[in-house]
Amino acid sequence: MKGNKIKQWVFYVLCMGLWPVGSEASDPEVLKPRVPQAQIEEARSWKNPFPSTSDNIEKGKALFHGKAFCVTCHGINGKGLGEIPGLVGKLPRNFTDKAWQAEREDGELLWILKNGSAGTAMASFIPLVVTEEEAWRLILYVRSFGK
Repeated sequence: MKGNKIKQWVFYVLCMGLWPVGSEASDPEVLKPRVPQAQIEEARSWKNPFPSTSDNIEKGKALFHGKAFCVTCHGINGKGLGEIPGLVGKLPRNFTDKAWQAEREDGELLWILKNGSAGTAMASFIPLVVTEEEAWRLILYVRSFGK
C-alpha cells in the first residue's frame, strides 16, 4: 500500500505540470463533449450494465480511492482539487458540478476512461489501470458526487 501511495503522489505531481493556465470555472469547454463527433452517438448508446446499488457504488469508491487513484487528481470530495488554495491552471474535472453531470452520458465517461481526454491531463485507464467492469463501477461512484 505504501508503494501505491508514492505512485499516486508522483502521478499527481506530474499531472500538475501538464495543466495549462486557466480555471475550470472560466473554461467554456467544460460542458463540451470530449468524445469525437464521429464516435459520440455510439459512446452515448453504451449503458452501464451495473445497477446503482450501494454495493456497486462502494466498489467504485474503493477503486476511486485505491487502485484507479482517481482521488489523486479529482480529490476526496470529487471537486477536482479546486478547493486547494493557490492552485492555478486547468484543474481536473469537478464531479460535483450538476450541469456537467447532467450533460454527460455514462457511455461518454467510459469512452474517456478508454481513450483519455484530449486537451487535458486525463489519460486512458482501460485496460492498463482498471478493467471495463471496474470502470463502470467507478462511473457509478462518480455519479454519486452529483447527488
